[in-house]
Amino acid sequence: MRKIFQSFLFVFIGCSSLIAQPDDDLSKLLDEEMNKEETVDYATATFKTTRLVNGHTNENVAAGVMDMRLSHRFGAFNTGIKNFFGLDQATMRVALEYGITNWLMVGGGRSNYEKTYDTFLKAKVLRQSKGKRRMPISLSYFTSIQTKTIPFSDPNRTNFFTSNIFYVHQLIFARKFSEGISVMIAPTVVHRNLVAKVTDPHDLYSIAIGGRMKLSKRTSINFEYFYQLPGTKPPGTTDCFSIGFDIETGGHVFQLTFNNSPTQVERAFIHETRGSWKNGDIIGGFNLSRVFTLKDPRSKNKEPKATW
Repeated sequence: MRKIFQSFLFVFIGCSSLIAQPDDDLSKLLDEEMNKEETVDYATATFKTTRLVNGHTNENVAAGVMDMRLSHRFGAFNTGIKNFFGLDQATMRVALEYGITNWLMVGGGRSNYEKTYDTFLKAKVLRQSKGKRRMPISLSYFTSIQTKTIPFSDPNRTNFFTSNIFYVHQLIFARKFSEGISVMIAPTVVHRNLVAKVTDPHDLYSIAIGGRMKLSKRTSINFEYFYQLPGTKPPGTTDCFSIGFDIETGGHVFQLTFNNSPTQVERAFIHETRGSWKNGDIIGGFNLSRVFTLKDPRSKNKEPKATW
């Protein structure tokens, strides 16, 4: 009788374990899902760098990181062999950018196009996230002051330093749809202190549309189009369309560029482009970004953990 009871008890315990196991697994899964709901998962690397091609993205350099950037544009391919298909011509911009915090960065640069100096500030307003805090998009605010330092066209008239100053304001809406696909849209206004005619508008409006598609872990292709709104589009100008091919190699990102504008400052490539893709005014060039960590990344400004 005792042996029968022991056998029965052994079978009962075994069956109970088998029945309880799925419940334990289910409880574990439910706990994991609840934990996910209690955390905030931020989208990271919506775009590879702070620039898509010419224009800014929603990305910032991290706190304590310095980004040294070199942008180079040749001449148009259709200038022919006399200019070595554009390689004899060049416009350049060199710049330094710094992350004050993980949501605020500043920068400045100098371009040989009309000897232009520019400074800017960019702040993250919203970050795409899921989990406890759900936000479908990222939003950044970009503003810049730019001044050209070439001599005034008419030195005999009364000229003011402020006449050559331009202001740029931009809201950058971005969304990362998957690991390989990201898009952005950025309404933009450029203010000119001095205009050629009293009837010319001081404020010029445009909308930037852009996207990125990853080709591999370290390469991607980008596109960018600035549409100038009717009514403020300067006569004789065309919309700037750019294509970029990103190659990441360790501490720097190299980007091959093709567009119809030889300039790298916002007020110029948005509203002073005169080349046209259909006429063969295609300009090759490159962007080079090299980052240096100047501040301990383990500081209190450490980037929040992200899972996608």
